[in-house]
Amino acid sequence: MTQPRSLGEEIGKLQPFEVPEQEAYLSLMRTASVLAADFSRVFRQFGLSEATYNTLRILRGAGERGRTCGEVRDMLVAQVPDVTRLIDRLEESGFVQRERGQSDRRVVRIRITEQGLSLLARMDATVLDMHRAQLGHLSRDELSMLIQLLFRSRHPESNPTDPARSTATA
Repeated sequence: MTQPRSLGEEIGKLQPFEVPEQEAYLSLMRTASVLAADFSRVFRQFGLSEATYNTLRILRGAGERGRTCGEVRDMLVAQVPDVTRLIDRLEESGFVQRERGQSDRRVVRIRITEQGLSLLARMDATVLDMHRAQLGHLSRDELSMLIQLLFRSRHPESNPTDPARSTATA
């Protein structure tokens, strides 16, 4: 079997995409799905999901200060519907602990435990190796361009005006 040369070929699409934006979106979704599947297998080996792993990393980065549920929700790479339940599962596993604020009892801070830190430490090399295996074939310049293009895709308001694009539509 020959290597596909495009998304259309890869998924067996017979007709061209309606617009390049559609192909770009579907290609991004396909890529994210392929890359995420590898990580799902790794996380499952450690009894975690992508969201619980990401939460533990956020809390490790927060240090002793910890984070509130709202802060964790805002910092997650992929949004989840119920951060409170996610934190509940991590607490039941002994990876995080909750603590009510002294000055404001309504504020509940979540901190990673030693058990959670130990789990992440055991996972760190495996996760970095997976990143290298998935994207290490790209050059530094290609990775930089990919990162920049993905950021611009998420933040169209930050894109500089493209004179070629505005004159093409005029």
